Amino acid sequence: MKFDGLKIGFAVTGSHCTINEVIQVMKRLIDEGAELTPIISYSVDSMDTRFGKAEDWKRQFKEITNKEIIHTIPGAEPIGPKQMFDCVVIAPCTGNTLAKLANGIIDTPALMAAKSHLRNQKPVVLAISTNDGLGLNARNIGTLLITKNVYLVPFGQDNPAVKANSLVAHMDKIPDTVLMACAGKQIQPVLVDYSGK
Repeated sequence: MKFDGLKIGFAVTGSHCTINEVIQVMKRLIDEGAELTPIISYSVDSMDTRFGKAEDWKRQFKEITNKEIIHTIPGAEPIGPKQMFDCVVIAPCTGNTLAKLANGIIDTPALMAAKSHLRNQKPVVLAISTNDGLGLNARNIGTLLITKNVYLVPFGQDNPAVKANSLVAHMDKIPDTVLMACAGKQIQPVLVDYSGK
């Protein structure tokens, strides 16, 4: 299997409408041999929304990965010093998370996971899901696109007629993005048609 032996820290942040889709990707990665450790932001840890309850999401993450969830900053800090992962994925990666990462603000477990992992010059993969990707966050996406060891899952406008600034990654492309990132390459193309998904 193509992910045999690959250790991935899989961080989930609060774009709650895409978490179910991300869970399917987590299952696929594990089915193909990856070892996943779930990491969650504070919003995923505590917030119930119309898309699901926090306790239900956390139960699924534990069942899928058979691992304890990293849900605190102190819990995520050892990721780098202990060389825990080959790759860290943040999916979905909210506009809030990508803005903070682009500007060096580390105040959630997901952000600490990325920072701690990057100190080892290893890949961080971002699967963005944000309503302001072509608005205030456009500059932050640009910053991250040129940041060493940060790789983006291909993304596009998910609903340009109604939400012109909204960008969402093709979550099904996370596995291929991870493989290329682990080889030091950005999957191409990065900008893709979302409607033809």
